[in-house]
Amino acid sequence: MIKLCSTSDIPEGGAKGFEVQGKKLVALNYRDQIYIYENSCPHRSIPLEWQPDQFLDYEKTFIQCATHGALFKIDTGECIAGPCVDDQLNKIEHRCQGDEIYICL
Repeated sequence: MIKLCSTSDIPEGGAKGFEVQGKKLVALNYRDQIYIYENSCPHRSIPLEWQPDQFLDYEKTFIQCATHGALFKIDTGECIAGPCVDDQLNKIEHRCQGDEIYICL
């Protein structure tokens, strides 16, 4: 397990990008749950954001690919709109211990 960050580094309703061992990741804090995915759109295998840490749609209810607007459910990574409907983001196994988030790559 690799320490990613503290839970306080990701505000409620927010997202933050990371790079660990050459792998780009996005961590989200949604309804007091942490979700971590590879930062790669399944449509073209490109990063989801154009601006650092800008992964969410305007209402902060979906992960949005900045390149072509695909929308993904935060809790499952499932694409519900855009060119990769029914595809999914790759979920990263993780666990929280106290205030620390650890990932398994």
